[in-house]
Amino acid sequence: MFSDVRGFTSISESYKHDPQGLTALMNRFLTPLTNVIIEQKGYIDKYMGDAIMAFWNAPLDDPQHEINACEAAIQMLEKIDVVNKEREEEAADGGHVYIPLNVGIGLNTGIGVVGNMGSDRKFNYSVLGDSVNLASRLEGQSKEYGFPIIVGSRTALAAKDKFAILELDFIMVKGKTEPEVIYAIAGREDVMHSAAFQRLRNITIEMLGCYRSRNWQGALDAIARGRKSEDADTLEKLFKLYEARVKDFQVNPPAEGWTGAYALLTK
Repeated sequence: MFSDVRGFTSISESYKHDPQGLTALMNRFLTPLTNVIIEQKGYIDKYMGDAIMAFWNAPLDDPQHEINACEAAIQMLEKIDVVNKEREEEAADGGHVYIPLNVGIGLNTGIGVVGNMGSDRKFNYSVLGDSVNLASRLEGQSKEYGFPIIVGSRTALAAKDKFAILELDFIMVKGKTEPEVIYAIAGREDVMHSAAFQRLRNITIEMLGCYRSRNWQGALDAIARGRKSEDADTLEKLFKLYEARVKDFQVNPPAEGWTGAYALLTK
């Protein structure tokens, strides 16, 4: 798991004359998130400013590690909502500017090397591997796709009976030779069984199917219907992303052999 605060530069700038206040804010923010991860059997690898890196299934085996990690991610968002509500009330009472804390979370499942890593003078208990790198890159894409929790295909497969999971894209990450299907976690089991989620899920499946088969008009029609659906604002960023791609492909058709995979070029 990788989590990171969106727009942290603007937040830290508002504390440029009060570094102690920024430290207090980060401690207030990171403490409930840390507690959630530990309660869900996760291990905190490290803090990187406003970011957290954590992993499951080590040092102790956890057969339910994907479920626990996904539950931790949802609870982290819930804890952030509580902190934001308290901060908003404090800002109103104190007459100062309120900037909400919004977090992106990336989760991925795979084989990694876990142990003491570093130099011969200083080392940390950590994890390395291709699956770890992908989790980091998924976290960075949460803003673009409009969902705060994005997971890889193996995580989604393990959690599909417990959480509302929505397919987002088929991506080719820079440095990798195999594409990956990525998903969003939109809620727990109650959301998964709701009529509103099922409608949005069906619209998304139709849009993706048309897009990957180069039925550009069909994809645009699915997006138009999706925008008329209840809770359609949940998918607006995803609709805009695919709408822009389709319109570009209508002008500049993809090359022969195109599979629908999107090249993710971030570090």
